Amino acid sequence: MRAVESLKRAGLWESVIEPEPVPEKELLRVHSAEYVDIVKSLSGKFAYIDPDTYVSPGTWGAALRAFGAARKTVELALKEKGLYLALVRPPGHHAGKSGRAFNAPTLGFCIFNNAAYAAKVATEKVGKVLVIDFDAHHGNGTQEILWDDPNAVHIDLHERGIYPRSGYEDEIGGEGAKGTKINLPMPHYSTEDDYIHAWDEVVLPIIHQFKPRLIVVSAGFDGFLGESLTTLRLSEAFFAHAGATLSRYSLAVIFEGGYSVGLDKGLAAFIKGYLSGKAPSVEVSLSHEAVRVVARVKKIQGEWWEL
Repeated sequence: MRAVESLKRAGLWESVIEPEPVPEKELLRVHSAEYVDIVKSLSGKFAYIDPDTYVSPGTWGAALRAFGAARKTVELALKEKGLYLALVRPPGHHAGKSGRAFNAPTLGFCIFNNAAYAAKVATEKVGKVLVIDFDAHHGNGTQEILWDDPNAVHIDLHERGIYPRSGYEDEIGGEGAKGTKINLPMPHYSTEDDYIHAWDEVVLPIIHQFKPRLIVVSAGFDGFLGESLTTLRLSEAFFAHAGATLSRYSLAVIFEGGYSVGLDKGLAAFIKGYLSGKAPSVEVSLSHEAVRVVARVKKIQGEWWEL
């Protein structure tokens, strides 16, 4: 697996734990019984759920173990401060309660939502949770599952206007949970400078005010320059900055997207940044549209947060 090889090259592959599968009933904490039954019935063979997303004979077992890995990261993160990575496949942040979420055309390679389950486990244990998703695509399934939960703050940085075509600034949460869903739909061709600006102006202030016991990170690296599914132009600098600025917190990191160079460079940069606690120095050159997006988010979210 490419992610494993990149971690080994970086000297970061250690303390590997084989997760235990969760009982089937745990899937129902984030998904409907009807959807779970559909996936289970199809998983005995190779079959397409939709044009993007398929199951195979190994899918059901892998899904239960992925939830087990997500739970374990939360438990470890609460026991002792550190970064705990659930290196799972398939990814999960597009999977909503009943499959497709927020009018998305497909499930986007996802079966069950590992990050949303981690958030539910964390909320059960400590009463509240912060979820950060920096995958290049909006975590529409996570947003839908946590939409009405005032104890789950979900911050999502993603490329604007691409799949699944959700995650705009005015999507702020359901009744009783307004201001707990924060979307930063970044412009096409955004660079690490644009993302660092959004991170420092919106993400960090909310973290500091929310004061989470742990942070669930939906960690996607498909925004790295050279990945093929987006136009984002991120480099090691953003992922190292994100990791370094989260180093005072305990992290339950759930693996999402990233398919080539993002896995080679972005994943290791994020973990190294966290372990060092030192963000790399960069010369900031911002796009006007990125500045406008951040300003819009700050204006909308200013009703609930000091930004």
